[in-house]
Amino acid sequence: MPHEAALRVWLDRRRVPGLEVDDVIQETYTRLLTAASVEHVRNPKTYAFQTASSVLIDHFRRLKVVSISTVPNFEELQVRSEEPSPERQTIDRDELYRLAGAIAALPERIREVLRLRRIEGLSQREASERLGISENILEKRMAQAHMLLLRSFQDGGTAAPQSSISRFNSEASERDAKKDRPGN
Repeated sequence: MPHEAALRVWLDRRRVPGLEVDDVIQETYTRLLTAASVEHVRNPKTYAFQTASSVLIDHFRRLKVVSISTVPNFEELQVRSEEPSPERQTIDRDELYRLAGAIAALPERIREVLRLRRIEGLSQREASERLGISENILEKRMAQAHMLLLRSFQDGGTAAPQSSISRFNSEASERDAKKDRPGN
């Protein structure tokens, strides 16, 4: 490996108790040799350093307790957490609540079709049999569900004023949904 000398210098600056530089180099070689393909590698030096960094990170993950003195310059390792940031978690949670609210606001029959197909993962045939409607009607209800959900999020989640024609279409959808119910 032509970059081994530079990698050794880099690793020497990151002394990790219980882990020898030679061990990290050996594990780096092993990972590089066992890679399925390296055709995607554009910069071999960066790839080798990233692989060595991954070896260090894996070592830290295996430790039960990492003392603060073990990693004096942890930021230098440029370790990125695989966990989403607290901000990302909050944003994602808010989006899920908005989606749940939008689904809850769907007309009952359309909501049921969406639940069976997308949440329970039933096939079109299974869902239509369970609901007692034709597959054609089921397809129409799924399309309506998608359109209504798209509409509810099209302006960043704020409800846009509804035109008289779209109000007419919504009312027609609800009338159609009532017709789908068994016994109607």
